[in-house]
Amino acid sequence: MQANETLYLEQTLKIHKINISSFIDFQVWDCPDSIELDFFTTNSLVYIVDAQDDYIESLHKLIPILLNAYSQNPKISFEIFIHKVDGLSDDDKIDIQRDVFQRINDELIDNEKQINLSFHQTSIYDHSIFEAFSKIVQKLITELPALENLLNMFCSNSGIEKAFIFDLNSKIYIATDSSPVDMQSYELCSDMIDVILDMTFIYSNENPLNSIIHLDNGMLLYLYTINE
Repeated sequence: MQANETLYLEQTLKIHKINISSFIDFQVWDCPDSIELDFFTTNSLVYIVDAQDDYIESLHKLIPILLNAYSQNPKISFEIFIHKVDGLSDDDKIDIQRDVFQRINDELIDNEKQINLSFHQTSIYDHSIFEAFSKIVQKLITELPALENLLNMFCSNSGIEKAFIFDLNSKIYIATDSSPVDMQSYELCSDMIDVILDMTFIYSNENPLNSIIHLDNGMLLYLYTINE
């Protein structure tokens, strides 16, 4: 689905379950904020805050959800998306995130709860949404340190600047080496996946085993399929 097509999506009124089968298997529940849920088997809770709307009411609805989820399962990873930040200045993004954090934190203090929250600034018009979900999924992978070490050794022995393990369908990266993630590198790899998959669907029914793209600036992108 293209970003502009999301304008026609209807509001979520009931639970919609999505099964993701890739390097790890998990299930995503798309839920309205009015439904009470059982969080005992939940690994991550993602709450969306619309940065371009009056989010005060949304935050009031969030607090009981946080308290209920935490009381059932304190090990849940709580993720807050400051969404629709496209078009906002960097200063506005910082101010909104600071305001959201402060309002939530004040409510939690009033309820004598200390819950660790992660905040992500996201938009469907760039790769930030994939970056955010990548970080969430990585928290679910117990083998992540081992994968990171393997990628470190791979980069060290090959001279490759940056390495990612991607899920091709979702463009979520499962792991990367320990060097800082440069968004430009991630976006290039993500765009490469789109190009390769489009070409594969047109000219072949087989999954791409490997592909190489040479850029005008001398950069080389290499895609290698490690499992199907």
